Amino acid sequence: QVQLVESGGGLVQAGGSLRLSCAASGRTFSSYAMGWFRQAPGKEREFVAAIRWSGGRTAYADSVKGRFTISRDNAKNTVYLQMNSLKPEDTAVYYCAARPGDILYYTSRSYDYWGQGTQVTVSS
Repeated sequence: QVQLVESGGGLVQAGGSLRLSCAASGRTFSSYAMGWFRQAPGKEREFVAAIRWSGGRTAYADSVKGRFTISRDNAKNTVYLQMNSLKPEDTAVYYCAARPGDILYYTSRSYDYWGQGTQVTVSS
């Protein structure tokens, strides 16, 4: 079992930055692939970014490519999402997710464990 707790959300103006953190506890974090998803009101949950357990490869949704960066610190059992040049359309609840494995996973159904989410609101 893996427990995930997100933090770092908040209210920011368009063009600003936020860094989300996801702290993991439970089983060996370093053997888990991690992902970030988001869900805006009235919309389905969508993929944002993913990272392999080794941290060597990452993937991003086209809508955030070049603005967001996913990273992980296995010694701290934490994965991060650095979000720059934020836009109002980035407003959503952001979730981190985990599953065993060392490849990139792009769909929500691929993940076994989820955090409770953290709200990100970008004002125009």
